[in-house]
Amino acid sequence: MANWGRVAWALRRNLHRFLPSKTTTRGILHTGVVGSVIFGGTLVHHYYGPWESRTTCTVHALQDEPQPAKETTVIPSARRLRFNHFASIVYEQEPYMTPRDFLFSVMLENVDRKVERKILSSQEVEKMLDVASRAEGGKSLFRSFGDNGLISYTEYLFLLTILTKPHTGFHIAFKMLDVDGNEHVDKKEFLKLKNIIGKRKEKLKDGAQKQLSDEDGKGEKTTLQAFFFGRQGKKKLQYKEFCRFMEDLQAEVQEMEFLQFSKGMDTMRREDFAEWLLHYTNEEDNEAYWENMRKRIPGGQSISFEEFKSFCLFTNNLEDFAFSVKMISEANRPIGIGEFKRAVKIATGHELSENVLDTVFKIFDLDGDNCLSHKEFIAVMKDRILRGLKVQHKHGIPDFWRCVKRETLKSAQEALVQSGSPF
Repeated sequence: MANWGRVAWALRRNLHRFLPSKTTTRGILHTGVVGSVIFGGTLVHHYYGPWESRTTCTVHALQDEPQPAKETTVIPSARRLRFNHFASIVYEQEPYMTPRDFLFSVMLENVDRKVERKILSSQEVEKMLDVASRAEGGKSLFRSFGDNGLISYTEYLFLLTILTKPHTGFHIAFKMLDVDGNEHVDKKEFLKLKNIIGKRKEKLKDGAQKQLSDEDGKGEKTTLQAFFFGRQGKKKLQYKEFCRFMEDLQAEVQEMEFLQFSKGMDTMRREDFAEWLLHYTNEEDNEAYWENMRKRIPGGQSISFEEFKSFCLFTNNLEDFAFSVKMISEANRPIGIGEFKRAVKIATGHELSENVLDTVFKIFDLDGDNCLSHKEFIAVMKDRILRGLKVQHKHGIPDFWRCVKRETLKSAQEALVQSGSPF
């Protein structure tokens, strides 16, 4: 188009030299334009070839190209990371815990692994299952298995729930699956029970959540399944047997923790009990609790294993205790030792010894008024029963501003309450 414009301008300039008349110029100008078009077309044909040989512009409709499948990356939870850290064996490219690994995972914060994970063969797994199918239950079952057994991740979650929850929920779930009311379930029904009790969701990389599927349901063989249902999986599991298994597991872990903090002695000093109590604590007043222990707890006094077991039973019923406290005490009001004893009795059906109660109040009574904040106490107890899965301290600017926002909202809510605002 630029070439054509130059040709037309040149023709128009030359014609003006010879035709002074406007009318004549206008008529010839039209002729010149036509001529320029013809002349320009000739030049284009000469230099670029016929028009048909030029590349034409084709409009294509936008087509939907097949998009590659979106890969969803599962962010491992704290429990998954802890399981992988303590798992010492691998079978068919999946990590597994041994019974010893499980006991260590609920007692120790970390493990110093000196050797690589052992890769099991099918023959070794078969031998482990034979041992589990012939084993007798008891309060040293996991210690007797040692490294001769397999525990999957879903079973790890299930066992953790046994250690931290009261038996009531298990009995309800068991009865829900026991349709005919004969107080026993088969292997398939038990796997459903295990999924219900140990249900967990893993976060995906995009923020969504993924429900864990039952990795033990089809084809997988583990020590627990062989112990409950026999080598071929045909046996029935009675609720009484399962209840005894839960009690034995709790007693075994309690005994090991007691021996760990009592240094192998038959009784635990009150300061040792306080150390066990605060072992996983992440509260801001943690240092104040330790200071109370040093100043208020006298030396030379001990706590028996039975007293320790009663307190562990109380921690397993912590949610019921919190509800009982709300029923017998005004909201946010510190509770005295009498109200505390009553709430424990309502929640567990048992009483804590005066020795244990006095130790608890001397540690958590920050004001010295023989009362304690049940909210702070429950927060410490929740850290305790999580056993090694304590929340990490937050650092960095984003976490700092998140804390500032939380405290600001908390102060605003308190101000609104004091001003009598309905909001």
